[in-house]
Amino acid sequence: MRELVVLGTASQAPTRHRNHNGYLLRWDDEVLLFDPGEGSQRQMLHTGISATDLTRICVTHFHGDHCLGLPGVIQRLSLDRVPHPVAAHFPAGGAEYFARLRHASSFYETAELRPEPVDADGQRFATRVGTLEARRLRHPIETYGYRLIEPDGRRMVPEKLSAYGIAGPAVGELLRVGHLDLDGRRVTRDEVSVTRPGQRFAFVMDTGLCDAVYALAELADLLVIESTFLESEAALAADVGHLTAAQAARVAAESGVRRLMLTHFSQRYADAGRFADEARQHFDGNLVIAEDLMTVQVPPRRVASAA
Repeated sequence: MRELVVLGTASQAPTRHRNHNGYLLRWDDEVLLFDPGEGSQRQMLHTGISATDLTRICVTHFHGDHCLGLPGVIQRLSLDRVPHPVAAHFPAGGAEYFARLRHASSFYETAELRPEPVDADGQRFATRVGTLEARRLRHPIETYGYRLIEPDGRRMVPEKLSAYGIAGPAVGELLRVGHLDLDGRRVTRDEVSVTRPGQRFAFVMDTGLCDAVYALAELADLLVIESTFLESEAALAADVGHLTAAQAARVAAESGVRRLMLTHFSQRYADAGRFADEARQHFDGNLVIAEDLMTVQVPPRRVASAA
C-alpha cells in the first residue's frame, strides 16, 4: 500500500474547514508522519492510522503550524506502548525546540524515539523501503524538504523466461544469484528481465523558489508541495519564503512530476478552486487540491524500460 493521508492543509492559522498541517505516508511497511501541527493526533483518529503504525516522523522546520502537534504524538507513542523504535528527523539547528516539544509536559516515557537530526544539505537516511533524502530549502529559519527514493529493481518477462525453459523455483534462484547455467550456457538475470523503475515521493513545505525545490521534485511520482499564495501575492510570497500555486505547478511540469498535490493554503483564500485554476495554466498532469482527511494514492509504477 502506497498512499498519502492528509491530516491538515492550512498554513499559519487553521480555519473552520482546514486543520493545521499533517501528512501520513503509507509506503509498504513504513508509515511516515510529516509536519504534525496542532490537532494531528485527533485527525489521526479519523484516518484509521494509530500511533502504533508510525515508524518515522519528519519535521521540515520549527514554525508552530508544522510542529506543535509533536508533544501529543510523541506522548501517544508511549501511551500506546509502541513496540518498535520510531525515528525522528528534524533540522539539527532546531534540536533545542525538538527537545522542548518532546518533553513539553510530564509523562511516563516507554516508547523508543530515536532522534536523527538533519545537519547537512543532501543528507540521506536508510529506511526499509529506500533512501530518505533531505534538502535545504529557502525560508527564514532552517528548513528541509524530504524525498523518499525507492531503488530500481528488475521485472521478469514471462516470454523471455519461457524461451529459455525457466520456470518454478529456478526463477527465484535466477533473481537471487543473478544467473543460471542451462545446457552449457549461462543465462543472466538481465537477459530475461527489464528495469523496474523505483518510485519517488517528495515533500516540499515552506520555501521560496530555489534549486532544492527542483531537486526534490525531480521525477516524483507524487509531489506534495506548499502553495500558500496565488500569483496576485507573488511579491509577498517571495518576501516571506513561500510559493504560489503557479510556481509549484511550473516546478512540477519542469521536473516530470506525475501527480501533483497542492496544500498549505493561506486562510485569506476561501475558495481553493482558485489554486486549481492557477495551477492548470502551467501543469497538465494529474492535479490534486488537498483537503483535510483525504487519501491520495501514489500512482502505479512507470512503464518498465527494455533491458
